[in-house]
Amino acid sequence: MRALERALSMTPEAVIDEVEASGLRGRGGAGFPTDSKWRSIRNDGAGTRFVVANGAEGEPSTFKDRWLMRRNPYAVVEGLAIASYAVGAAKSYVGVKQSFEREATVLVRAIEEFRATGLVEEFPINVVLGPDRYLFGEETGLLEVVEGRAPLPRILRPFMQGLLADATRQNPTLVNNVETLANVSWVLAEGADWWRASGTESSPGTMAFTLAGDVEHEGVFELPLGTPLRELIEVHGGGLRGGRAVKAVFPGASSVVLPAESLDTPMDFESFNAIGSGLGSAGFLVLDDTACMVEAAWLYSRFLSIESCGQCPPCKLNSTYVTERLERLHAGRADIGGLDAVMERAATSTDGQRCALPTGESLIVRSLMQEFRQEFGGHVGRPCPFERRVAFPQVVDFDEQAARFVHDEISSQPEWSLMPGREAG
Repeated sequence: MRALERALSMTPEAVIDEVEASGLRGRGGAGFPTDSKWRSIRNDGAGTRFVVANGAEGEPSTFKDRWLMRRNPYAVVEGLAIASYAVGAAKSYVGVKQSFEREATVLVRAIEEFRATGLVEEFPINVVLGPDRYLFGEETGLLEVVEGRAPLPRILRPFMQGLLADATRQNPTLVNNVETLANVSWVLAEGADWWRASGTESSPGTMAFTLAGDVEHEGVFELPLGTPLRELIEVHGGGLRGGRAVKAVFPGASSVVLPAESLDTPMDFESFNAIGSGLGSAGFLVLDDTACMVEAAWLYSRFLSIESCGQCPPCKLNSTYVTERLERLHAGRADIGGLDAVMERAATSTDGQRCALPTGESLIVRSLMQEFRQEFGGHVGRPCPFERRVAFPQVVDFDEQAARFVHDEISSQPEWSLMPGREAG
């Protein structure tokens, strides 16, 4: 409780200044400066302020939010209360998927324990359960679920159209990832200088990195930002199984795929941007030299096609087209002209988009086809020459005894659940 007690002894503006001094950046994907987002919510727009903690993790090869909520829900709740105080919020929420039963239970218990202290009575916090859809984790889709609707992304961002907004009230709403908020509690408890003692100048602090795939030890590893990707794989992940070589590393489903030549890249926001990719939510799938890149491209495209909500026709239609053509290519039923068609359609899936889903489709497919052009060409008119099958890294749990993630099977059809959000506890 030291962090909240200290925050309440300061003015809201001073709390935001402390967060600014720490250099804390968002841990949900974009790496946006936390203080800038907070200041905008506090100072701009009309109506009631709200704060929403995003715990609806669904990015492939990512488990760090669930790991954090299971092990330290108190840091999340404390950071959420601090954020509410800093921006002047009337109420706050934590959004988690309905399948995250363990996480929801410990969060509700942590909130009840905080309430018993009397410190968070001024900051009402509720846990909202939503559908097991990828777009529930998109910030405007998350707001839709909190309001009791399906996670269909909005055009306007939360600072422009927040919770319960109407024609006269914007109700600016702060949306932060649960790891970001947990880090806020550390910044306020220990101070900005303590936080800056690790990481880099522009990406200070630590981050929870998820490592999955063909490594000896899968898991979540908290490391200073700026740690080389190679260290994550070879030291913390124990290297690749069977002593094989890295073929490609997938940073989630929204960034350019990295070849083996990129392993010495520091894991921070600027370094990943410099090589044309993105750190995102720091979830990595590592595939070795026995993996088929055509199959990997097909699986990622299929996932994004299924999860597309269909509000933006270029996204839904082009992702479906690309998925079908990649499946044909993997099965040896495509001609050489099909490769150019896939590249062209993948490039236009982002036209008129509401969210980042079609960006992921475009970046992953095109980067794989460019980096492994010969391998894609080798599939034309012949079945896949690779014997092994690639497991898509849709993580649902972690087996601590085996140090392996438990994966979910992707549904064969895009069966969208329109289940509205509901409060837990």
